[in-house]
Amino acid sequence: MTYQPTAISNDLDKLPHLPGWVTSGRAETLETVAFRSGAALTVLDYLVGDPRHGVPVKLLANRLALSAATATSKLEGRLAREADIRDAFHLTPPGEARGPDGDLLVFWREGVRLRAGRTGEIADFVGAEFAGELGAWLDVGLERARTHGPLSGCVAALRAVLEVDDRAERTACLLSDVVLARALNWKQVLSVTAQRLTKAVLRDLTAEGQGADLAVEVRILEAIEESIRVARDLARRAEALRAVAPKLRAKGSDAAVELFLTEDAVTPASMLSPRIRGTSISMTDRAARRFCDRLVELEVARELTGRPTFRLYGIAS
Repeated sequence: MTYQPTAISNDLDKLPHLPGWVTSGRAETLETVAFRSGAALTVLDYLVGDPRHGVPVKLLANRLALSAATATSKLEGRLAREADIRDAFHLTPPGEARGPDGDLLVFWREGVRLRAGRTGEIADFVGAEFAGELGAWLDVGLERARTHGPLSGCVAALRAVLEVDDRAERTACLLSDVVLARALNWKQVLSVTAQRLTKAVLRDLTAEGQGADLAVEVRILEAIEESIRVARDLARRAEALRAVAPKLRAKGSDAAVELFLTEDAVTPASMLSPRIRGTSISMTDRAARRFCDRLVELEVARELTGRPTFRLYGIAS
């Protein structure tokens, strides 16, 4: 298989985007947030639902999973940096413990691979502690989404979980994302909810503080808007990578390009060598490093760590 420049999105400036009135600052009410979120969710749905827009959805999901892990680290009181979480996941040798930071990213990466409509699968994932109540929590969120809109459904799911266990932030945010996915008929979960939430906002939510629902909805709306910007950016970067792919002469370059269009960070020594992940194609360690450096030279990828060793590469910003 030889990559050719894609013809499905010749003018990336025409990608669906947010109109100015959605992002303009204004005094918020639940009604205005519901109205604005409808427009924002329509744009995001177009971007991820129509392959003609060229958004690498698996890459987007992994990018958002990393952001969600960073956000929930703060919610859980650890305050790990994005770079630390990414390193803990990607640079831990196989079979060794990744630690809490790496495990948090495992949670979100596996979470976005859940099939949104499979309640049993989701219950198995969150574990026995919450499995018995999960169906009821989702029903609460979905009924609220049906009557008051998707963001209201997300808030209802968050509250339902946190009223039972106020330390279950990651589970609450994941179930909110499942409610959002189901409300929009997405097969894949995108980790949107956690991105902008704070401990104080969630504390107010469970305490039924005045304006708590609105505060949470505003932050989820901001996260949706940011997800749109990320999706558009990744579409542009993916287009650039596909365009230069025919110039890459290394054995297995097609499969390696596909990996860059899926993974937020690529480790040459383990993901490209001795075999390109997900394939039987061999690549030496030296060839893997040269391939990544070539992508950097062509300005379609960048090195993510700034280190001379234990490097990670990716097309995500």
